[in-house]
Amino acid sequence: MRQAIETLTVQTRGRSMQDVSAKMNARLRDLRVRDGLLTVFIRHTSASLVIQENADPDVRDDLLDALDQLAPQDAPYRHDVEGPDDMPAHVKAAITATSIAIPVQAGRMMLGSWQGLYVVEHRARPHERQLVLHFAGSFEGEG
Repeated sequence: MRQAIETLTVQTRGRSMQDVSAKMNARLRDLRVRDGLLTVFIRHTSASLVIQENADPDVRDDLLDALDQLAPQDAPYRHDVEGPDDMPAHVKAAITATSIAIPVQAGRMMLGSWQGLYVVEHRARPHERQLVLHFAGSFEGEG
């Protein structure tokens, strides 16, 4: 068993759920992985990762709306130095995930038919987000 660690940059579009599944599978191909476990970690406190349905875009919009209801921008937060969308973004990131582990087989993430890996941008404006990828397992050409 070997491992690989690298950082991948994702440019977000502001409040959104951005599917990064194809980008992850492309990186796995480039790394020439075979079977193992991929852990993806986002290096931010106002964005997060989720595995969610990739077929109907209404699901993503409904999830973003639900998160807005759970952490409304107009709540009386004490932390407001970075703008009115910052503290709600921290709350949303706290109730979603900053890291996700995904099994890999034959060089591809073993997501279900209707699943995608998403970077969720909780801030209103676009940001450059850093994802740390850690793969542990076997690589092509190994016995």
